[in-house]
Amino acid sequence: MVTGRLSRRAAAFAAVLLLGTAGCGAGPTAATHAPADGGGGGGKVTVFAAASLTETFTALGRTFEAAHPGTKVTFNFGSSATLAQQITQGAPADVFAAASPATMKTVTDASLAATPATFARNKLQIAVPADNPAKVDELKDLADPRVKVALCAEQVPCGAAAVKALDAAGLKVTPVTLEQDVKATLTKVELGEVDAALVYRTDVIAAAGKVRGIAFPEADQAVNDYPIAVLTKAPAGDLARRFVALVRSWQGADVLAEAGFEAP
Repeated sequence: MVTGRLSRRAAAFAAVLLLGTAGCGAGPTAATHAPADGGGGGGKVTVFAAASLTETFTALGRTFEAAHPGTKVTFNFGSSATLAQQITQGAPADVFAAASPATMKTVTDASLAATPATFARNKLQIAVPADNPAKVDELKDLADPRVKVALCAEQVPCGAAAVKALDAAGLKVTPVTLEQDVKATLTKVELGEVDAALVYRTDVIAAAGKVRGIAFPEADQAVNDYPIAVLTKAPAGDLARRFVALVRSWQGADVLAEAGFEAP
């Protein structure tokens, strides 16, 4: 119920502001407690996060800054594959939140992240313009050569999920464009440059009426888990652990659920 969710969020926010703790790690208890008050010491935490987390993490970043006066949360949003490559090439960051275990594995295989924890799941929808000029109703409509389709590139999580979903349906779709992250893919629909795209349900919700989302059953066979980890070379390790704790807290879960993410 909405009332229960709001009450839970209020309680969690109070915990963020008022309770003192030693900074949660990625263990089992991290998902049940909000991070501690930072004590006003300031500092900066840099978070690399999948493009599909833009709205939710931006909101959580504001909450984190309010609970840690003087602290700045800096985000680098983009394709998980690109972000993982940047991290392995030495880009300075404290936290990595990816849209798939495969992209996180690139970082953990290089011994650059602590043990990741899955904090959310996401599934695809068909995004069409609000007036749906191509009259797309189901996944098989995307195989019609008259329908202009945008997909994420296969090496990024939303593209890999699209391949799984289309394979599950036994469909071959020839996109007119392959984009490097889900936001760029959705933008093609918003601008009317394509008739449809396969993007995450959360991005359809974030588009707030600019596009219409169409659910399809094969999406259940292409659900993406979202892992998060503190990086082993994090310049702000304590703040990084506290930010991860916020994401995995009840407050973080509520923000993610409102955006359309599923619980892990």
